[in-house]
Amino acid sequence: MAGHSKWANRKHRKARQDAKKGKIFSKLSREIITAVRQGGGDPDANPRLRLALERARQYSMPAENIERAIKRGLGELETGEEYEELIYEGYGPGGVALMLEILTDNRNRSAGEIRHIFAKHGGNLGESGCVAWMFDRKGVITVAGDSLPSEDDLLLIAVEAGAEDMKREDDAYIIYTNPDDLHDVREALEKAGVPVQNAELRMIPKTEVRVEGKEAEQLLRLLDALEEHDDVQEIYGNFELPDELLVES
Repeated sequence: MAGHSKWANRKHRKARQDAKKGKIFSKLSREIITAVRQGGGDPDANPRLRLALERARQYSMPAENIERAIKRGLGELETGEEYEELIYEGYGPGGVALMLEILTDNRNRSAGEIRHIFAKHGGNLGESGCVAWMFDRKGVITVAGDSLPSEDDLLLIAVEAGAEDMKREDDAYIIYTNPDDLHDVREALEKAGVPVQNAELRMIPKTEVRVEGKEAEQLLRLLDALEEHDDVQEIYGNFELPDELLVES
């Protein structure tokens, strides 16, 4: 997962840059609105909203934007838009499997635009279910910092709280949980003084495909183009890209 982890770090870096331009805030607002409409405005009783708010704060989304999105989700402010949740599946250069989480107010427009992006960059949008079997949904917690306990102690804290696995990647530890246990594990880590860098639900590939050379560059361009699309909330893939490509780009 080393190459994949570095891609996740690159995504985080690009999202930080987008946050400075305010671009990512519209995607975060959509997620907050949808979470509130599905489970209400209390984050303690709505795990999806809790994760959405944590992510919004991670990217320094202004408090007034967050409050406005919550009010729109509750119907206290007129949105003018109804968002539909979709999952798009397809293949990228090198035969890699890709899954996209979509929030859109026009599924026909989104499908046409996403299909065009895939085709332009050497991929193709597939049928529903064509790659979903290659992934498992997991809670993923990243912990890093100078004040971490020993690896054995960290694993013990995580497992006792319900974690399934833990791996070391560079200077961080990645902890995997059942989706329902994500909050409990994070809470246990924080109570133990472990600095949690990030916690989210993610589709984890069962196996990975190594992509190199021109295909890797083409895949990276496809991923960038998909990330730029307003309706694409998340991208998951079973690829491993060369570290040097991710560091340089």
